[in-house]
Amino acid sequence: MIWNPEKECMDKVARERLQFARLKNLVEHVYNVVPFYKQKLDDAGVKLSDITCLADIAKLPFTTKSDLRDTYPYGLLAVPQAEIVEIHMSSGTTGTPVVDAYTESDLNDWAEAMARSLAGTGACKDDTIQNAYGYGLFTGGMGVHHGTRKLGATIIPISSGNTEKQLTMLRDFKSSIFTCTPSYALYMAERAKELDIDLKSLNVRAGVFGAEPWSEGMRQKIEELWGIKAYDIYGLTEITGPGVACECEVQKGMHVNEDLFYPEIINPETGESLPDGEKGELVFTTLTKQGTPLIRYRTRDITYIINEDCACGRTTRRIHRLFGRTDDMLIIRGINVFPSQIENALIEIKGVEPNYLITVDRNPITHLDEAELQVEVSAESFSDETKNLEALRSNIDSVMKSKLGIHLKIKLVEPKTIERFTGKSKRVIDKRKL
Repeated sequence: MIWNPEKECMDKVARERLQFARLKNLVEHVYNVVPFYKQKLDDAGVKLSDITCLADIAKLPFTTKSDLRDTYPYGLLAVPQAEIVEIHMSSGTTGTPVVDAYTESDLNDWAEAMARSLAGTGACKDDTIQNAYGYGLFTGGMGVHHGTRKLGATIIPISSGNTEKQLTMLRDFKSSIFTCTPSYALYMAERAKELDIDLKSLNVRAGVFGAEPWSEGMRQKIEELWGIKAYDIYGLTEITGPGVACECEVQKGMHVNEDLFYPEIINPETGESLPDGEKGELVFTTLTKQGTPLIRYRTRDITYIINEDCACGRTTRRIHRLFGRTDDMLIIRGINVFPSQIENALIEIKGVEPNYLITVDRNPITHLDEAELQVEVSAESFSDETKNLEALRSNIDSVMKSKLGIHLKIKLVEPKTIERFTGKSKRVIDKRKL
């Protein structure tokens, strides 16, 4: 289902004209009313008259998470504070939180983007959407909530956690669409098995999962356990929250709501703009955001843009599912390693569960990096003889060496040993003093 054919199926030339008009208005507005951006453009030597076409966006300076933290809480406001009707922010677990402030118009745009996203996964007004993303300052819960209201469907705002009640609600209210993080969907399947609940007997036909990188292997695992179609959705607090991009029923990349958010791919080392189809760091400019608009925000997410016709009929460009993040990337003995690579490899190994923890430390004597990978063994495998467990450990080591190019210390642990998360999962502990 296409929620807004006028915008989602717009002629590409017409869309680029709209994007440029909105970009030019954005740059002029923030230059005149946001001291941070005036200073940023002046320091970069960029004049408003320099922006004469859409390609000139590459002349504009980047905005980073550090900039958002440095201007906390209201340094990026582009409207009077009295016009702000809602505030969201990141958890701030790694530093000062970043703030996203919304006007009424911003909330309308967010609801529109999310309605398009949900409709792309097959949702309609007849659906009951059970929303297990966290409500509060985190954008996930409210994003789905606003979009579901716009769509006209029924929303169950259960939020995250309380897994047994989640499963009961899915059954009793015949929820047809479920939203949460992919790691929580796997945990729910594990809990359902313990409670002797057959997920495939429920009314759920689709899940919309995001807020953390996940692999194609994890998608297949979720679909197998739940008997549903699992869709990938993308967003981040700094831009607006979920709904920046989402898969359609074709599931070949996430459609970007390009009239609202302009995507670019850059070389993360040099900042150079890269062509569609080439992998690099994803950058977004908010074309209509009023409260806290951002110019060329560096997301740190690694992906590439798909600029090909989609069988669904939408003409918007798509982004490939995320490969990882530049700031989640581990450099171990000179080798770049993304947790998603490890997850992809584990999914293919029989006898282990898709729950893992990577701990990286530096040997104080050799000064070499050492990485331990804890992997949960399935209940069946854990009851095997010691020699079979050693063979499994050796197999994991061999697969990791083949896939990653380095050896990891493999530690097999009992089922349900590694902590579960109802929100974003924590897969890496880096103890090095870098």
